[in-house]
Formats: sequence, C-alpha cells, structure tokens
Amino acid sequence: MKNPPSLKTRRKFLESAVIGGALTWTLPAFLSQTFNALGAEAQKGVTGKDSTILVAVQLAGGNDGLNTIVPYTNDHYLSARPTLALKGGEVLKVDDTFGFHPALSGLKALYDAGQMAVYHGVGYPNPNRSHFRSTEIWHTASDADKFERHGWLGRYFDNACQGADPTVGLALGRQMPQAFAAKRPTGVALENPEQYRLGSMDLAAEDEMESSEPFLRRMSDPAMLTDEATQSGASITAVNGTISAPGSALDYLERTALDAQVSSDKILSIAQKAANKAQYPASQFANNLKLVARLIAGGLPTRVFYLSQGGYDTHTGQSGSHERLLRDISAAMHTFIQDLKAQGNHERVLVMTFSEFGRRVKQNANGGTDHGAAAPMFLFGGKLKPGLHGKFPSLAPKDLHNGDPKFTVDFRSIYAGILQQWLRADSAPIVGASVKPVTIV
Repeated sequence: MKNPPSLKTRRKFLESAVIGGALTWTLPAFLSQTFNALGAEAQKGVTGKDSTILVAVQLAGGNDGLNTIVPYTNDHYLSARPTLALKGGEVLKVDDTFGFHPALSGLKALYDAGQMAVYHGVGYPNPNRSHFRSTEIWHTASDADKFERHGWLGRYFDNACQGADPTVGLALGRQMPQAFAAKRPTGVALENPEQYRLGSMDLAAEDEMESSEPFLRRMSDPAMLTDEATQSGASITAVNGTISAPGSALDYLERTALDAQVSSDKILSIAQKAANKAQYPASQFANNLKLVARLIAGGLPTRVFYLSQGGYDTHTGQSGSHERLLRDISAAMHTFIQDLKAQGNHERVLVMTFSEFGRRVKQNANGGTDHGAAAPMFLFGGKLKPGLHGKFPSLAPKDLHNGDPKFTVDFRSIYAGILQQWLRADSAPIVGASVKPVTIV
C-alpha cells in the first residue's frame, strides 16, 4: 500500500500551481474567488428551495438577432442580405411581420405556450463592437465610457445576499464570469462537480494527488482563455481577482482547498442524487442545462446560475453555423423547461439570454455578418409577461448608426426588472437609480 504524501510533498504540489505569482490564472475560480462565507447559514429569503431562480445564458460571440427573430417582410432586411435573408416561406411565423428562424421550433413552441418573451432592439448608447469591451459592459451594466470593477450580479450578491450560502451564484465554465465580480467574492465556477473534489490534504492517497495535478495545470494555462474556450465563451468572461487572506499564498491555497472540498462535496452529492425528468439532446450546452436542472431539483440554494453557448461570431459561412447553434439552444432550452415542469419548479425559474452585440444589417462578402449593436433578448419561464416587447428598430439606411440598428431598449432596464420583480432586490444600487425597469412579470 502506498504511503500518503508528506506535507512537504503536498506543499510542493500546491507550489506547482503558483506560477510566477499570477494567482488569477493559477487558481481555479472555484477556489480563488469564493468561500469567504463558507460556514455561514443562508439568510431566509435569500437562498433556499422555495426561492426564485435566475438562469443567465450568454450567447457568446455576438448573435445575429435579425436572423433569429426575422423581420421577413422588411424590404431593407431582404435587400441587405441577398443570400442570408430568410423569406416568409422559411420562417416559423409569429405574426405578419416576424418569425423565428426555422431551427427554433423548440423556442417557437415555448412562445406559443406563453412561456417566452422577446425584447426587440436591446442595447446601450454609444455601442462598442469589441467582444471584450462590450461583454464587459453587459457584465458590469456600465456606461460605454465608464469602467466598473464589479459585475451587476456581483453587486446583487453584495447588496442582497450577505450571509448567503457560497453557492448562491453558480457558473458553469472554466472561469468565473465578470458579472459575478463582487466586493465580497461569492459564487462557484465549475465545469463538472466531480472535477472539483480535491482529496483531503491529510488523508489523500498519492494517486489522488497525481490525478488532481493535471486539472490544476489545465486551470492554470492561459491558453484556455483563447481557442480552447471558444465554445464555452470563457475567453471573454474571466475575472481578475486578488487574494487578501492573511498568511502566504501557499497557506491560503491549502486552507481554501479544504474549504472547497466541503462545498464541492455538497454540489456533487446533490448532482448525483437528483434525477432529470426529461431526455436532453447530446451537446455541451444541453449537458450544462441538464446539470442546472438536477441541482435545482436537488435543492441547491442557488439564486443565480450562469452559463454560455459560444460560437456566434459568424463572419464567414453564417447560414450553416448559425443554424446549428440555434438548433442546439432551441432543443436544449425546450427540454430544460419541460424538465422544470416535471419537477414542479417551472414557476420558480426565469431564464434570460443575452449576447454582447448583434450583427450588421448588411451581410459581408464572405457569406457572414460583422459586429453590430442592438439585438433581441429572450426570457423564458412560467411566470413572465410573454410575447413581443419593445420597438423594433428601423432598418432603413438613413436610420442606422454606422450600419447598425439603433437600440430601443436599454439592457439595464431589463436587468432592473429582473432584480426588482424576480429576485426581489432594490435595483438602484446595482444598475443605477435612473434606470426604469421594464415589466417582466
């Protein structure tokens, strides 16, 4: 039988994760940016099995809203997209003006059942067409000319969730989203509960330590923020954090690893004991929604789940790639809602989708579309105001801003509506007192 590794061996293992002092990259977000309140009991009304839940989904890369909710009778749309425009005979018609992309049959079914809301022309003043900066604006709910340190959901955690369970916010992915950045770091980021169970620092077998090392090395690799993270969207949602705990960084690592095991065991236990009540399609995005459904069914006291579906940067050959992405989210979301219904949790959960920007009205020479501005947002759930909302922006060339539709709904007004009417939090300290919330329920 192998002897357990000595403290020196364990410390050398942890030292290997601290490369050049760059703790932002070397520590998994699950370890480095959570658990300052690990032992605290959740406040009543903040977390718990009966609370409302928000599931935020980022369509990373910039979704083409015009080919998602299609203005199929609009002459400006049809003339600007000679090969990409969808005609009336192709779309799933909502009315005499708009229709869903033909790949969105699952979402169309939810819409027809009164379980989906579409907000036209969502954006912000002075739009930025950089993936990184525009994502930052959406994650922090900042003005285009201001830089906020904390995310809008992080401010929600700070203002409304003090003393809550550390799992009050849970992000599925390799990095904590910037939306979760808070004064008091709160939340969990993970890809799979099994990957986050580190063996006891006192009782771990040598092979357990060795199996954990590749995981920490992968989490430490800056390359994961580029090509490898494309599908998860993680490359544009990393949070730069610092460690303020007393003692050395190595002591902090050992301390936090023990704390992390407590919470990861909890998540793993819930994920294993709860069962899905619907058959999900085979995709990474569907698997993430499947896990969220299990954690909700198992009673994890999470108020906000965050996940993303990447690949929407459709500069070339858009027709095929966009169709595949929309078919994926449509089938996965429809199944997720059916799963929640079967659980009896349908009316507790609100799903919100967003993208950092839309696409240009005019298609480019490569059969794709370039970075744009305003785009639709979707909400799903059993207790919402369904239908089409907001004013659809004009597509006439004279009304465009640098080739893009002008926004008609500020995204922060939707955030404010979600905060006040769904999460029951004061939106003023989170998105600003001047932001008027839209009616979402």
